[in-house]
Amino acid sequence: MINVVLLGTGNVATHLFRAFAATENVRVRQVYNHSETSLSFFSNKTAVTTSLDDLFEADIYLIALKDDVIAETAQQLSGRKGIVAHTSGGSSIEVLDSCDRRGVFYPLQTFSKQKTLDYSQIPFCIEAGTGEDLELLRAMAGPISGKAYEINSPQRKRLHLAAVFVCNFVNHLYAVGETICQEGDMPFEILQPLIQETAHKIISDSPRDVQTGPAIRNDKSTIKAHLDLLQDPENKEIYHLLTKAIQTFHGKKL
Repeated sequence: MINVVLLGTGNVATHLFRAFAATENVRVRQVYNHSETSLSFFSNKTAVTTSLDDLFEADIYLIALKDDVIAETAQQLSGRKGIVAHTSGGSSIEVLDSCDRRGVFYPLQTFSKQKTLDYSQIPFCIEAGTGEDLELLRAMAGPISGKAYEINSPQRKRLHLAAVFVCNFVNHLYAVGETICQEGDMPFEILQPLIQETAHKIISDSPRDVQTGPAIRNDKSTIKAHLDLLQDPENKEIYHLLTKAIQTFHGKKL
């Protein structure tokens, strides 16, 4: 049994708590957050605390807090015997240098508290200061997902950047598409089969090989018509920038 103290109550922490609770090999002994109100979801499920001084002993102290407080929190955990690990994609393992045992346990997924996920499909990117600690992190990922990858800090930083492009930026484009549909009195759901097929294609093919649309065809009349239709200057700029980026990437001339 791997005993965990979970620091944080946000989206990532909540999903990890649920995932660990469904296993027999990992037990969250305690959840920490500075706000007592945010601990209400956990308070009838495990021990909770608002004080770092009152943390239980654990095999792993898992920091699922904002990036800008990870180093400060780790310093306050520096005397602990267990591994101090964070869940951040954008922070290196070096922010934990104040701790003797340190690691990273980064779930590569987008998390919303209200959304149910299949944890077995989530890849976990792990890193540790020693081989022994790496295996402990791998053992913690095992009951949740069979997808644990040893990813170092420079790789993870680049992976996190890629994730922002394929998830966060794409989701914003969905929001823009939804707004355009609403402005034309059309349901956004009419685009959902297209979205699903686009995502499905890149499972078996490289995205560069399945690019479609007016930009790669250099369909100037359609591009101009779309730009004329867009009223929001920011969306017009996004359309122009992405069109140029697609054509540059594929060696097309504007």
